Amino acid sequence: MADLYVEVRFKGRRQHVFLNEQEIPLRIGDYCIVDADRGEDMGRVVHTRVASQPAETEDAPFRVLRKASQQDRMNLLRNRSREEDARNICVSRIESRKLEMKLVDVEMQYDGNKITFYFTAEKRIDFRELVKDLASTFKTRIELRQIGVRDEAKRLDGCGPCGKRLCCSSFLREFSPVTLRMARDQHLALSPNKISGVCGRLMCCLSYERQEYLEALRGFPRIGTRVRTETLEGKTTKADIFTRTVTVKTSDDKEVRVSLDEVREELRDDRWVPSQRKNRD
Repeated sequence: MADLYVEVRFKGRRQHVFLNEQEIPLRIGDYCIVDADRGEDMGRVVHTRVASQPAETEDAPFRVLRKASQQDRMNLLRNRSREEDARNICVSRIESRKLEMKLVDVEMQYDGNKITFYFTAEKRIDFRELVKDLASTFKTRIELRQIGVRDEAKRLDGCGPCGKRLCCSSFLREFSPVTLRMARDQHLALSPNKISGVCGRLMCCLSYERQEYLEALRGFPRIGTRVRTETLEGKTTKADIFTRTVTVKTSDDKEVRVSLDEVREELRDDRWVPSQRKNRD
């Protein structure tokens, strides 16, 4: 039974699992018409033979109705044009009502039975009158959904500081917590413009290599620890896992880079002990 489930992606990388009980032959990349909220929607298949379905849909799973025809795809393109018109109208209504909200995206259900407006705001917004206004204009169900800045970047897509497509728009399924500690563990500069993504939040990729950095840093003295070599003594200020070196600041404020193998002792609890590197060896 699990093999009958397929995963379908809609605009803005919104994805859901649907039951293909008619066993309609679908391949990855095919467009299909599916059950939606009081109607039908259209999306693109991203996974077939899904192992299981989300718990929230187990009682009454939405279903794949049919494979999309060429006419269906033409209708979808027309909907995209109508979404742009709806966006312009909504922006003008927001401005006229002086609401402190930013419209991010508009998504029209394939059958036109619902239009969803995605927006960001610094605080809660009373948009009840705006919904009534839009409903009377478009003669269909209206939903206004507030999203966060990370979801905004995911829907709008773009390129990150690395020059590649945003992770959230290309392969990330869910947002995971990203903390400043992850940047510290990798000895990265804590400048906001260097570790923040286009959304203004900490970059998701800070979590990708953190564990590898922690493993590589085993045996390195902690930053700020006093160390001794055969020729100098001072406090560590930097560690480089690629060259296996540490930078030591001496009492005369000179910074000297030495090999990790040269570090003989570390000062811990007011006493000198053999370095962790030596202990590991």
